Amino acid sequence: MDEISEGGPGNLPNAVTSFVGRRSELAEVRGLLGSARLVTLTGAGGVGKSRLAVETGIAARSAFPDGVWLIDLAAVREPELVEHAVATALGVANHSNQPAADRLIEYLGRRQTLLLFDNCEHLVQACAVLVDQLLRGCPRVRILATSRQVLDIIGGEYVYQVLPLPVPDPDTESSVEVLSRYESVRLLVDRARAITPGFVVDDINSLAVARLCAQLEGIPLAIELAAARLRSLHLDALVERLADRFGLLTGGSRSALPRQRTLRALIDWSYDLCTPEEQLLWTRLSVFSGGFDLQAAEHICADDGLPRERILDLTDHLVAQSIIQAVEGSGLLRFRMLMTLQEYAGERLKTHENVENVRDRHQEYYGALAVQVAANWSGPGQEAGLARLRADRGNMESALERCISTRRTQRALSMVSALRHHWCADGALSEGRRWLDLALALDAPRLPERATALWVAAWVSLLQGDDSAAEVRLTECDELAGEFGDQVSLCMARSLRGTVAFFRGDLRAALGHFDAASARLAEQGDVEGVLFNGFQTAIARALLQDHQAEQVARQVIAVSERNGEQWARARALYALGLYAWLNGDPDQAKSAARAGLQIQRGFNDHVGAAVMIELLAWVSTTNAEYDHAARLLGAIQSIWGVIGTSLTAFGPHLAGYHTQCEQELQRRLGGAEAFQARLDEGGRMDRRQAISYALNDPEAVAAPEPATTVEVLTPRQQQVARLVAEGLSNRQIAERLVVSTRTVDGHIERILAKLEFSSRAQVAAWVAGAASGVPASL
Repeated sequence: MDEISEGGPGNLPNAVTSFVGRRSELAEVRGLLGSARLVTLTGAGGVGKSRLAVETGIAARSAFPDGVWLIDLAAVREPELVEHAVATALGVANHSNQPAADRLIEYLGRRQTLLLFDNCEHLVQACAVLVDQLLRGCPRVRILATSRQVLDIIGGEYVYQVLPLPVPDPDTESSVEVLSRYESVRLLVDRARAITPGFVVDDINSLAVARLCAQLEGIPLAIELAAARLRSLHLDALVERLADRFGLLTGGSRSALPRQRTLRALIDWSYDLCTPEEQLLWTRLSVFSGGFDLQAAEHICADDGLPRERILDLTDHLVAQSIIQAVEGSGLLRFRMLMTLQEYAGERLKTHENVENVRDRHQEYYGALAVQVAANWSGPGQEAGLARLRADRGNMESALERCISTRRTQRALSMVSALRHHWCADGALSEGRRWLDLALALDAPRLPERATALWVAAWVSLLQGDDSAAEVRLTECDELAGEFGDQVSLCMARSLRGTVAFFRGDLRAALGHFDAASARLAEQGDVEGVLFNGFQTAIARALLQDHQAEQVARQVIAVSERNGEQWARARALYALGLYAWLNGDPDQAKSAARAGLQIQRGFNDHVGAAVMIELLAWVSTTNAEYDHAARLLGAIQSIWGVIGTSLTAFGPHLAGYHTQCEQELQRRLGGAEAFQARLDEGGRMDRRQAISYALNDPEAVAAPEPATTVEVLTPRQQQVARLVAEGLSNRQIAERLVVSTRTVDGHIERILAKLEFSSRAQVAAWVAGAASGVPASL
C-alpha cells in the first residue's frame, strides 16, 4: 500500500495490489464494529490481519465522518512512543507539558472516528493502556487493532481470529472448476499474473496449484512470496522445492517491512517476542503431529527446565500470540499449529536442546495411550477411545515411526497390537497392515509381544480379503504363543482360523474352530475374545439357518450389555437380523439391523456399517422397496471403496446374496440403466449419510442431492433473505423480527458478502431459485 486514499478525512493508504477474497470476514468485522467499540484482529504472522483491517476501514469510512486513521506501530520500538505515534498519525500537535494521552483524549473527545492500531504485538501493554484510556475518554471513538497477541482489555475487547485462506485437498479437489472457488487459489492466480501475465489454472497445472496452496496452508504472505518465485521457477519445480520453504520463500517486495520480505524473518519476529519459557514450549510442541491436548503437552513438554504446572499458562500465552490455535471438537479442546510454524519450531528444537528426549517422551505417552484404550475396549468407553485415537492419528503414527526407526521392537509390537481396534473398527485397515508389517519385519529375539501382533496382523489381512497372508501369520502365532504359554493368543488364533474357513465358505469347519475357541476364551475370562468369537459364531449359524444362531447372538448381547460394550453388540444384532431375513421375517430383520446400524453412528467402522446397510438393502428388496434398496447398494459401493476391500472378502455366502439382490433389482427397476442410475445416486453418499438414509423409511428421505448454497447462510440469515424476497424494507424486516434496523443492516450485508451478490434483487432471485430447486443463475 502506498498513497493516501481519497474519500474523506483519514490516512488510509491506497492498495497497490487487489484485495482477494475475505468478503465474509470483511462483512463480519464491519458488523462487529457496529456493536463493539474495540475489535482486535488476531492470527498468525502473514495471515492478512493488516490488510483486512485497512479494507475494513475503507469499507466503513462513510460511518465515521471524522475519518479512519491508521496508526502503524511496526517501526515503534519503545512503549512510551505509542502515544506519540498516534498523535503523529492524527496530526495532533502538543506544544504544552500536557501528557500526550490527555491531549489525544481532548482532541478525539467529540469526534466520531475509527482508529486502526496496526501491529500491536510487540507493544501490547502500552497499546492496551492507551486504548483503554481512549475508549473511556472518547465515547464516539471506535478502535480496530491488529496483533498476534490480544490486548486483553477486560470486558471491552472483541477478539476476531483471522484464519488462513481455505485451501483445496489435492487428493480430491484438483479440477479447474473446483479450484476456482478457493480464495487461496484466486490469490495465487492474481499475484502470479503480476509476474506472468498469461498465468491461468488449467487441466495441466491444476494439481500443482492445489498442492502449492495446500502446502502453504492458505497463508497469504507465503502465497505471495511463492508467486514471486514464478519469475524463475516453473510451478512444478516450485512445489518440489517447498520442502525448504524457509530458504525458498524469500525476496518479497522491497516496500514491505523487513520482517515481511522472507517467511523466516516473519516467524523470527514472532519468536523474538516470546519469553524464553514460551520459546521453549513452542519448540517442544513441534514434536506433535496433527494437534494435541493439554494433558499430552503437560506429559511430553514438561521437565526440570519447564515445570508441568507452567504448561497451562504458557499454552494460553501461545494461543494469545497466535502461535497455536485452540480447536474444539466432540467436546474436547485441542490445539494445533500451522505446519509452517511447526517446521520452524522443529528446526529451533534441534539447536535448543536434545530433541531425542522430547521425542522419546512423545512415543512413550502415545504408546501408553494406545495400550490404555485396548485394555478398556470391552467396556463403555469404546466410542470415546476410538475418537481419541482418531484425533491423535498423526501422533500415533509418529510414535510408531519412532519405535521402528530406533528399532525398539518390543514397543513397536506392543503399540501396533494395542491399536487393533483403530485398524479394524475405525476404517484404517491399509494403515494397520503397513505398520504391522513394518513392526513384524524388525529383527529381534523372539518376544511374547510378537504373538499378539501376529494374530492382529492376521485379522487385518482377513478383512482385506488376503486369507493366505492371514494363514501364514496364524501359523507363526500358534508356534510362538505355544512357546510362551500365551493362552489368549492361542485362542484368538483358533478363532481367526474359524474366520478363514468362514470367508472361504466352509461354515461347518468355521464352527468347529469357533466352538473350540469359545470354551477356552471363557476359561481365560477374556471378554474381548468371548465377544469377538461369539458374534462370528452367531453369523455363521445364521447363514446355516441353524436355530442356535438366535441363542448365541442373544448371549453375546447379554455379555455386551453387562459390560457396557457396543461394537460386538451391533454385530450380534446383525446376526439376529440376518437369521430373521433368511427365515422369512423381514420385519424382525429390519428391526435388528436398524438397531445395529444405530450403534454404528458412534463409530467410524466402515465394515460394520457396510454389511448392516447391505442387509437392509436385501430386506428392502424383499419388501418391494426397489429404489431405496438400489440406492443403499450404491452407498455401500462407496463405503467399500474408502477402505479398499469388498463384501467378497467375507465369503461366498454373503457375496451370493448380494448378487441375487442386484439381479432382482435390475429386473424390477426395468433394466441395467435404471438400476445404475439408482446406484449412482446412492454412491454420492458418504458413510455417515448412508447410515442416516438407511435408518429412515424410503418415503421419509428423498434421493440425495448435492448440497445447495442455502447451507452457506445461518438460519437467521435465511429468514432475512426470504423477507427480502417478499419485498420488505430493512425497517419492515426489523419490525417483523422484533430487532433493530441496524441488526437487519448487518444481516443484509453478510448475506450479500456470503453469496457474493451486490443487490437485493439478486438475493430475491436466489431465494426463488433455492425454493424451486433450481439455483438462480446470477
